[in-house]
Amino acid sequence: MNMLGKSLPPLASLLPFEAAARLQSFSKAADELHITQAAISRQIRGLEDNLGLKLFYRRNRAVFLTQEGRELGRVVSAALQSISASAVNLRESPRKNRVVLLCQLCEAFYWLMPRLSTFHQLHPEIEIQVATSTRPLAEFSDHFDVALQSTGRPSGSHVLAFTAADEVFPVCSPDYLSARQSLDISDLRLHTLLHHSATPPHLMEWDSWLQAFGQTSEGYAHHCFFDSYPLMLQAAVEGHGIAMGWRRTAGKLIENGALVRPCAQSVPLPDAISVFRQQGEADRIEVQALIGWLEEQLQSESEFFGRMD
Repeated sequence: MNMLGKSLPPLASLLPFEAAARLQSFSKAADELHITQAAISRQIRGLEDNLGLKLFYRRNRAVFLTQEGRELGRVVSAALQSISASAVNLRESPRKNRVVLLCQLCEAFYWLMPRLSTFHQLHPEIEIQVATSTRPLAEFSDHFDVALQSTGRPSGSHVLAFTAADEVFPVCSPDYLSARQSLDISDLRLHTLLHHSATPPHLMEWDSWLQAFGQTSEGYAHHCFFDSYPLMLQAAVEGHGIAMGWRRTAGKLIENGALVRPCAQSVPLPDAISVFRQQGEADRIEVQALIGWLEEQLQSESEFFGRMD
């Protein structure tokens, strides 16, 4: 059994922690990572909760590392520097059989990783290098061969290979509702809604989902916002409220019982995900193989869930 996933702290919190520890400032870390100071604070508090100890002393708008924070800072900094150096070496020594696949962070965590071994079994000669980004494809300046992102986000001049379907529905922890196993849409206003705030906004969040059923979020009193989709899903798993789940990324968590669907309603999106090829790049056999595998995986998944519904 692979215990690494269970022992690691939340990976999304490590970069904010490293920046804050190195700079001794949440605000400077926020400026460096181009996110808000509140986001830095949330990530570090989540890391502290996960570890069960304090990493910073907070005094009069200043922060100071605890002894444990200094120790973890050294380890995390060394690990990230090692990863960075390895990435630089990989970029500087391209190999013909390597394909760089760019994914949104949520797809990489929840959709790609559980399936990628099947590609390696089919094509052991092809090496997949996964890159992740929370920004739209049009703002990604590094090299990639194939990219997967939500439809509608800016993609620049890159070549669209195909689109695939998805569906969107509320999800929450099975313990969150206690004895109440099913909710009507009107019942949602009594609960805390967990939101993913992205810039630019993703294809569908709570407001647009409710509008599909002729309702609005007006009068909803309890909201909680996250700048990371994986962090929002983890908050749902921990019972903090009801999140907007996409079948593609929440499906595995539903299958293993970490999340349930409190409402029967869902919104199908026939062209939810788009797969692109790098503009101007040669159409290599290795790239064709990856695009073909992605299309087969996404199409078969849509057909499977369509039969379940």
